[in-house]
Amino acid sequence: MRTAFLGAAITAALLTLTACGSTNAADVAFAQKMIPHHAQAVEMAGMVDGRTTNPEVVALAADIEKAQQPEIDTLTGWLKAWGEPVEAGHAGHDMAGMVDTAALTGLKGADFDRAWLTGMIEHHKGALEMANQQLAAGSDGDVKEFAAHVFAAQTAEIDKMTALLAKS
Repeated sequence: MRTAFLGAAITAALLTLTACGSTNAADVAFAQKMIPHHAQAVEMAGMVDGRTTNPEVVALAADIEKAQQPEIDTLTGWLKAWGEPVEAGHAGHDMAGMVDTAALTGLKGADFDRAWLTGMIEHHKGALEMANQQLAAGSDGDVKEFAAHVFAAQTAEIDKMTALLAKS
């Protein structure tokens, strides 16, 4: 079911790419919201060091950090090129999937792993929600392609995290 939905979402995104032209408010809002959203994922990935010895969690955190920091740079570049502010003036924690990272600071080992994986799954689900909104309302082909990539990559990571959570 999830694979069929993912395939349909990517197909829909790719079909709309040819009809896309200029940047609209949905493109700008997506970029402005995704930057702090990704920044929190990078922050959470950085929290793994010293709190777990699980090599799968360590590797996943490294992958998240490696993927999302360059995406932050891309989004920032687009906003600057469009003449839009990088920050939208919102608090950031009202976005879908934002988590209370303070709850992770005192945890270690398996307790940290479970809390981190649970939090990161919810965080990624927020990114899926934002990507779907972008695919439905955005107009810039590059941004729509980016959103489709975020959707696919984070769906795959949710699947990995769910499997790791089941083992913990």
